[in-house]
Amino acid sequence: MEQLLHYVWKHKLFPLSPLSTTLHQPVEVIDPGLHNRNAGPDFFNAKVKINGTLWVGNVEIHDKASDWYLHGHEKDERYDNVILHVCGIIDIEARNSKGEPLTQMLLSIPDNVMRHYKELLSIDQYPPCYQIIPSLTRLTVHSWMSALQTERLSQKTDAIEQRVRQCNGDWENAYFVTLARNYGFGINGDAFEQWALGIPLHSVDHHRDNLFQIEAIFLGQAGLLELNTIPEKYQKDALNDGNFSKLRNEYLYLAHKFSLTPMDSKLWRFLRLRPQNFPHIRLSQLANLYFQRKASLSQLLDATSVKEAKQVLSTSVTPYWETHYTFGSESIRNEKHISPFSLNLLVINTVIPILFAYGRHRGEEKYCDRAFDFLESLHAENNHIVRMWQQCGLPVENAGDSQALIQLKKEYCDKKECLRCRIGYEYLKRK
Repeated sequence: MEQLLHYVWKHKLFPLSPLSTTLHQPVEVIDPGLHNRNAGPDFFNAKVKINGTLWVGNVEIHDKASDWYLHGHEKDERYDNVILHVCGIIDIEARNSKGEPLTQMLLSIPDNVMRHYKELLSIDQYPPCYQIIPSLTRLTVHSWMSALQTERLSQKTDAIEQRVRQCNGDWENAYFVTLARNYGFGINGDAFEQWALGIPLHSVDHHRDNLFQIEAIFLGQAGLLELNTIPEKYQKDALNDGNFSKLRNEYLYLAHKFSLTPMDSKLWRFLRLRPQNFPHIRLSQLANLYFQRKASLSQLLDATSVKEAKQVLSTSVTPYWETHYTFGSESIRNEKHISPFSLNLLVINTVIPILFAYGRHRGEEKYCDRAFDFLESLHAENNHIVRMWQQCGLPVENAGDSQALIQLKKEYCDKKECLRCRIGYEYLKRK
């Protein structure tokens, strides 16, 4: 319940009865202070009137007063400036490192807050706050959606910056890794990222004019040029059609030349995967994109509209894969262009975060502004998360809205972080 006590204090959702210390001194909370999620007291720079005297300092909150000693605060000088020890149960007198007794206050959680909190944790209907959503003001919804959108974009930016560090500050390489990850379209995202980190672009660049060699390196580094990665029933046909053997021999030559080591092919997932999303198809599309010199960061940065960005990312497979989804298994001819649906996802998950991250890195607001413009100009994603929120009454007008709602479910609902959610706040405070 300590987390809920934090919440009640932070939002001043106090019981109707007057607040007082254990010594029966009246307490008036002027400012609960700044919530600290790191080491040290729970709230900084709080302003509290105790028995008519204004105190400014830190506030520590515990479920039980004895937790003060359980956490070793009596030995920590950082807690000497605690002006009020707020507890759900007062079971002991607490003292600081100087041996001075703390001013302590019992804080009861209001019945309505406790009841609504238990509802949020136990209601089977998903999301548990569905009842209150239709009554939310447009301002509440709009401000929360904007915050969630920015939060999700910032998370993606942090991931990109981490890739930049992995690539020794090379933004070009980090962009390629980000693009590759999103070619996994969720299921194979991790595998594609690992694959891309193992592609030595400086070596591949020497063969950029040869699509066959690019494809050989891409498929070989993915571990997909081993015979045992082909279903047994197709192995004979794969060997007979010649393409597999040619690619494998070319890869072995290039792997020796550049000291390449393929990744473990077992990392690729095929179960319940649409053939269009097979790694072979996506890797061939990436090879074609790279060959056409459309996979460069400069090309992306030059795109000033969603239409131009989609043109940059538009690609198809090499001729062999027009009639195959895996080696040895022939299918009806299909050029297998990146679909409009997939292009939208690539713009949302690659183009926009890269523009925002690069703009923030360079201090060039035009790229950050362009990222938000792209979000607002794209249609909202159509998935089960978005449809769920729509059924609850939340408006979805563009990709910015759908990204916000995905963030809401994944980072708040799924993690039961109702106490950090503005909709949760509205739910808890109602009578």
